Amino acid sequence: MTLLNDITSYITLSFLIYGFLVGMGYLFSAVFSFFEIREYKRSSKIEKKVVMLQSSNLPSISILAPAYNEAVNIVDNIRSLLTINYPSYEIIIINDGSTDNTLPNLIRHFNLEQTELVFLNNIPTRDVRKVYKSKNKAFEKLLVIDKKNGGKADALNTGINAASHDYFCAIDVDCILADDALLKLVRPFLNDKKKVIASGGIIRVANACEIQGGRIVSVRLPKGFLERVQILEYLRAFLMGRMAWSRADGLLLISGAFGLFDKETVIDAGGYNTQTVGEDMELLVRMRRMMHKRKTAYKVGFIPDPLCWTEVPNGHNILIRQRNRWTRGTIETLWIHRGMLFNLKYRVLGVLSMPYWLFFEWLAPLIEGFGLLFFILLLSLGLVNWVYAISFMAAAYGFAVLYSITAIYFEEISFQQYKKPKYIYKLVLTALLEPILYHPLVFWSALRGNIDLLRGKKSWGQMTRQGFDRIDKAKN
Repeated sequence: MTLLNDITSYITLSFLIYGFLVGMGYLFSAVFSFFEIREYKRSSKIEKKVVMLQSSNLPSISILAPAYNEAVNIVDNIRSLLTINYPSYEIIIINDGSTDNTLPNLIRHFNLEQTELVFLNNIPTRDVRKVYKSKNKAFEKLLVIDKKNGGKADALNTGINAASHDYFCAIDVDCILADDALLKLVRPFLNDKKKVIASGGIIRVANACEIQGGRIVSVRLPKGFLERVQILEYLRAFLMGRMAWSRADGLLLISGAFGLFDKETVIDAGGYNTQTVGEDMELLVRMRRMMHKRKTAYKVGFIPDPLCWTEVPNGHNILIRQRNRWTRGTIETLWIHRGMLFNLKYRVLGVLSMPYWLFFEWLAPLIEGFGLLFFILLLSLGLVNWVYAISFMAAAYGFAVLYSITAIYFEEISFQQYKKPKYIYKLVLTALLEPILYHPLVFWSALRGNIDLLRGKKSWGQMTRQGFDRIDKAKN
């Protein structure tokens, strides 16, 4: 029995140490994010949008938007892209073998006709069937490529081959961009002495927002708990997590929903990896790894402004599939670039970023699962120290809630998208319920992601959308 007690003590101590490290990581991210946001707000007051629009130094940008069975949103979102406030850009929609009315809708609404386009085969892709341009001069910025289905990464590589500008912005076609999104996202490329290889921005939740003419005209809070809790996730992930990593120069991920890239660097790195479901993370890690090997000074920018709004899952099954995919993508990237782990040659990336993603992103649900089994074992043996167990769970719950409320506070002192007091109260209530009602769902999704990866699953899974036309009609 003494040996069993010793083993129990060691395992319990290990959980305590792990929990302490997680807490310290969150604490440092909050502190770093606070200073990064404050610095950005100060600098953005100096640099006016009108001055940027009049600048002759703004580079031309190619907007790449892969589309697979996006008939519900495709027309409204392209209309939104066509009204972006930026002097020189093109829009390339890559129809990745859609089986619904995505392509017919595009042809009909934008008066498209087949045209010829010379492709630079910098990156191997699936075959292109046809290329379309509009007969209407109002849509002269629009190019539509119809290709065989090859997945999102392959579609983006096709867009890169067709892009005529030195920088490209990769977006999800279901996203709605702020009218000044490109003006803000391009800032790191203009203001830094180092070579900027990529720049990312904050993603926000569009569900329930009032949308007119492809623009967010009123930010509203969804009625559904599942959608509200994802708002908290996005605030934590972008406004706190990625802001902190950006300040520490350890950012490993720019969301595939919205990111600006130096095309030459992407091509040199080989383009998007079609063999992973986490192509956005894997590309940035590979680009950064390449720049380190070349010993070239570079930077990855990040803009905390709410520049891109997306529709998040409003059903449990779709959410589980999405988080399952995110887990598999993270594991695949860590495995592909395992040589960076604890490698001093990669500085912050090797010593902090990669280990953090290994221990606190990938292994977290596995450790939590082991902890749950360990607790059940102690319970069956009658060895549970209830004072310790309840104290530990209360501390974990309290810290999780506090971190979410801190994210809400950061939102209120920075960009104040949720202006009504009742929205803040509902978000705080959601934060109180999240660890109990929502976390088990995310935990299970991550576990399934690990299991599915071991089984060799490579598919994305179907992501059904409700469409922004229905979101427009949502009322609080």
